Amino acid sequence: MSSIILKKIKPSDKKYFAKWWRDQELVKLTSGVFKRVSDKEVDKYFKTILRRKNDYHFMIAVGEKTVGHISLVKRRNNWYETQIIIGEKSYWGKGHGTRAIKLLVKKGRSLKLSKIYLEVRPSNIRAIRAYEHSGFRKVGTTLYPENKYLPKTLRMHLE
Repeated sequence: MSSIILKKIKPSDKKYFAKWWRDQELVKLTSGVFKRVSDKEVDKYFKTILRRKNDYHFMIAVGEKTVGHISLVKRRNNWYETQIIIGEKSYWGKGHGTRAIKLLVKKGRSLKLSKIYLEVRPSNIRAIRAYEHSGFRKVGTTLYPENKYLPKTLRMHLE
């Protein structure tokens, strides 16, 4: 199996975000917001990622190929939310997401981050399984009635 590494995000990685955020199949699994993302929106969001000092963003590489993005974003009360996307679909279903999550959890623990959670679309069974294999457990649902694309998420905490 190819080695997997988490690389610190850098400005040249913006091209991956521009590609992945415009992929309707990926969007359906994540935010569900199907409007076209402009170059300006990608640029603004990406600059925010690079600027934030309390968050941790990494690109996921399998061998030499960049295949995804994973992060720990600081939220309220010292909770960190993790988010992951394997943007290169030919790498789906091969355990790379689970391995990346495990690496991120290890980094989080080395940084003394004890409260890590995630929210996932309840219908994204493949992702839920990967999270469970990485040490997360289901704790409940979160409702977002104002979000017509994702009105409910499954919340999971790292054990």
